[in-house]
Amino acid sequence: MDNLYQTKRIELLKEKMLSDPRYASIEQARIITRVYKENEDLSVPKKRALSLRAALEEMEIGVEKEELIVGNRTKGVRYGVVFPESGCSWINQEFETLPTRPQDQFLVKDEDIKEFRESIYPYWQGHSMEDVIKQNYGEEINAIAKVVKINQKDHAQGHICPDSALWLRLGPQGLMEKAKEKLKTCDESQREFYECTIIVLEGACAFMKRYHDYIEEMIPSVEPALQKSLQTVANNCLNLSKRPPVTFHEAIQSLWFLFVILHMESNASSFSPGRMDQYLYPYYQRDKAKGLIDDQYALELLECLWLKFNEIVYLRNQHSAKYFAGFPIGFNIALGGLDEFGNDTYNELSLLCLKAQYHLGLPQPNLSVRLNKNSSHELMQAAIEVVAKGSGMPQFFNDEAIVKTMTKDLGIERKDALNYAIVGCVELTTHGNSLGWSDAAMFNFNKALELTLNHGKCLLTGEQIGLDLGSLETYETFEDLEKAFQQQINHFIERMMKAEIVVEKAHQDCLPTAFLSTVIDDCLEKGIDVTRGGAKYNLSGIQMIQIANLADSLSAIKELVYDEKMISRQELLTALQDDYKGHEITQTMLLNKAPKYGNDIAWVDQMGAKWAEYFRERMKDYTNYRGGPYHTGMYTVSAHVPMGENVGASPDGRNALTPLADGGMSPVYGRDLSGPTAVLKSVSRLNNSLTTNGGLLNMKFLPEFFKTEAGMNKFESFLRAFVDLEVPHIQFNVVRREDLLDAKAHPERHRSLTIRVAGYTAYFVELAGKLQDEIIARTAYEDI
Repeated sequence: MDNLYQTKRIELLKEKMLSDPRYASIEQARIITRVYKENEDLSVPKKRALSLRAALEEMEIGVEKEELIVGNRTKGVRYGVVFPESGCSWINQEFETLPTRPQDQFLVKDEDIKEFRESIYPYWQGHSMEDVIKQNYGEEINAIAKVVKINQKDHAQGHICPDSALWLRLGPQGLMEKAKEKLKTCDESQREFYECTIIVLEGACAFMKRYHDYIEEMIPSVEPALQKSLQTVANNCLNLSKRPPVTFHEAIQSLWFLFVILHMESNASSFSPGRMDQYLYPYYQRDKAKGLIDDQYALELLECLWLKFNEIVYLRNQHSAKYFAGFPIGFNIALGGLDEFGNDTYNELSLLCLKAQYHLGLPQPNLSVRLNKNSSHELMQAAIEVVAKGSGMPQFFNDEAIVKTMTKDLGIERKDALNYAIVGCVELTTHGNSLGWSDAAMFNFNKALELTLNHGKCLLTGEQIGLDLGSLETYETFEDLEKAFQQQINHFIERMMKAEIVVEKAHQDCLPTAFLSTVIDDCLEKGIDVTRGGAKYNLSGIQMIQIANLADSLSAIKELVYDEKMISRQELLTALQDDYKGHEITQTMLLNKAPKYGNDIAWVDQMGAKWAEYFRERMKDYTNYRGGPYHTGMYTVSAHVPMGENVGASPDGRNALTPLADGGMSPVYGRDLSGPTAVLKSVSRLNNSLTTNGGLLNMKFLPEFFKTEAGMNKFESFLRAFVDLEVPHIQFNVVRREDLLDAKAHPERHRSLTIRVAGYTAYFVELAGKLQDEIIARTAYEDI
């Protein structure tokens, strides 16, 4: 692997991609609207299927002459797609501001705005899923928004790992034949489902053949040196429209077509390829044995795929862009890990994927490595080399922690748990048979605590948004405070769960997904759409925000107010209400005298874990709209910044409006003073049942640490300690503070600098200033 290099072809394609302007696109919205208008008498599932087929048959396509893997959901690179079925009202309100908003900007065309306002929005106004949810429950969702962020309100549900192996084995033609056989003997209640799957699979075949035809037309005008490779690409597209892939090149192309079509159907984030090094490996082996490919060519194909992963971004509204900043589209690939027999497995393809990331250093795919007690030195060192390069990848997941808790706490079959994948940032799922709904909501513990301390009133506005159970002044004991906090949590849980039912029902009514249902196990067998519970596993995940601040706040109150009586209850409450202005001594005591989470202090760590465990147990009282369980996770994406903007001054010494801790299991930056091993020990005190939906631990190291063989080996030992402590997840930024400061001041010099935000990597210069500042402030380690 050491002799492999990045080809000129890849360098050129990367530069083209990075230099292309990013626009908002209404092309698919135009097609969807026309099909709905032409078929008013048909059901929503039929209109959805017909509009997807029309888009696959009609959307403008393009191919770069150097490409070996082709396909996109728009002709333009990194275009944001306006998708009227899920959300139209926010586009109408924000269209003109897309180029100038603080986060995730898109260029717009005046003629597109005009057409949208004249012929698209009038049809969808009041009828998109966004409008349905607003009409049914919008006031209540807004009323709880400072404590609970309800997600999936204006876009389809992604965060899914499809059965890519099934797709490769059968192809769209094979899946269509299966659907047609089912149609012959199905119940009347299933008929429409199978008809819809056939419609969308016909569209998939047509889409592939269109690329063949397009390339055939362009070949004569291309220089001779590129004609042969383009002809191969054209042939691959034609073959895949008729049969499953045979070669490694065809398999990669087929895989990419799958993900393009999934995005065209749902316009959602985080459709994940999963364990690509496992299911693509037979194609690689066969072609290599036949002499059709060598590792250099296999790497070039993978790097072409890596570039394609970076060509799709997601257009969110301005509010959501703060919570999911930097276009985290979430093509998560998991390398290595245990096989179906519980043995560690990795192969040449695992190493080639790491080499592709080493060369390109791009935000996508979101590369993950699965570790266990038997992980090989070779795989770990190859992964650490990529970590040291500084792209924020790969992140690491712990089989020892995850497989056990998936089977024990979620009832996942062991064979499925052993084959777990990751979707989006750090969300855990089974491979090809689950709708995990992993970003159902985010619950802000720190806002709930604020309301508990202040008569249910918001410290920022004075508004009564929670229960008035008293205040810090009225709670005579710490136990009294805890009882009130529990009541406040229960109050918002009840309201959150009612909102979740409304949102899930709206997805079933407005956004059935026939194409996705063909690649999620059990849907075709049952004749049930995945949004209606057709998958084998039907989960919903709630994120707990933010345990580190909560632990620090409760520890400070317990020790300094109730136990040591160094600060009076009245003084602390007044200091919080005044955002510490005039109370600087009190703030200094809270910051420096009270112990902090992340320093291997067991009782402090338990202060946060206790409430996370309580919240997790409460989730067991509820069942989602598809009949499955709720479970919990600890990750923030970039929500720790906007959620911090909703929280007043907190008892941990934090000022109002400032970010909460990053990650989900990470300490508050600057407070982990005992080194990275102490952080691991603190995090290990969080029961893994708390993070069945994913947990996130962020760490930052200086590049100098990796300069020597001793440093690399020491880092491997650190990762093995991570495995032994059964911490579920860890990831790293390797960067100097000075470089980040220079990138903020001179973005034109650092266009390709990538950074780990939360469970994903983004271009640093594309992040809003507050998020950049939070990343710069994170603790950096020089040693272990």
